[in-house]
Amino acid sequence: MPTIVVEVMPKAELLDPQGKAVAGALGRLGQTQFSGVRVGKRFEITIDGPADAAALAAVAELADTVLSNSVIEDVVGIHVVEPAN
Repeated sequence: MPTIVVEVMPKAELLDPQGKAVAGALGRLGQTQFSGVRVGKRFEITIDGPADAAALAAVAELADTVLSNSVIEDVVGIHVVEPAN
């Protein structure tokens, strides 16, 4: 069964307090080579049947209406991960 992965990130123009907290923790751990961190969400949706255009369209609609808040987040990726044999 294929899995469709949806990636959601805060809009670029908005502050990301979780990302700032992680960036601060990295700095305190001596990891100074990183200039910034943004924290997002990843959803893995396993489907019964093929990951065809209709399935991708249904997941895209779900991503826009349920999985993300369009006021503060962008859906930045939707892709299919086929099971390993």
